[in-house]
Amino acid sequence: MAHMDVLLQEDVENLGQRGQVVRVRAGYGRNYLLPQKLAIEASAGNRRMIEEQRRVLAKREHREKASAQGEATKLDGLELRFERRVGEHGILYGSVTALDVIEELKKRGYDIERRRIGLRDHIKEIGDYEVTIKLHRDVTPTIKVKVRREGEAEEQAAATSATEAAEPTETTTETAAEATTETAAEATTESPVAEAVANEAESAQE
Repeated sequence: MAHMDVLLQEDVENLGQRGQVVRVRAGYGRNYLLPQKLAIEASAGNRRMIEEQRRVLAKREHREKASAQGEATKLDGLELRFERRVGEHGILYGSVTALDVIEELKKRGYDIERRRIGLRDHIKEIGDYEVTIKLHRDVTPTIKVKVRREGEAEEQAAATSATEAAEPTETTTETAAEATTETAAEATTESPVAEAVANEAESAQE
């Protein structure tokens, strides 16, 4: 079976990294890699061009890695929240897909290609998930995806409001109780004084 050597211009999964010269089947190289501009043919006749191309790719690699590292610091730990209707056993009526993640990231100002989202299967249950984003082969930040039942946020907000509204009533009740206790204490303190005055009046009359 005929083979050919090619210089990869992009990373190709299970084949090699950008800038590498690899041997592939001639049909695969001519029908896929070359037309898709993923590689160029490497032969004795274009060796000088190949070396120059490798230097260009090495500089491009450095720039892209630095850019990816800068974006990764912003993405790493980013939290995305999705709400879905939930059926029995916590199964979602509408799953969360990589496209949903891409759209939500766009709203935050990040334009990420589908192939870089590390979510192979759709999310079909409520819960917390970690999803990797392959910005570069050496740079893979992780974002958090939280899937919640539709309306749950509103219910929690309503419960919090109800709790906050009940707190002043409790404080008022406690204040009233304290005031009653203080009044009783004052009355108790004043009673011996009143009794002494009465005794002195009786003695004077005698």
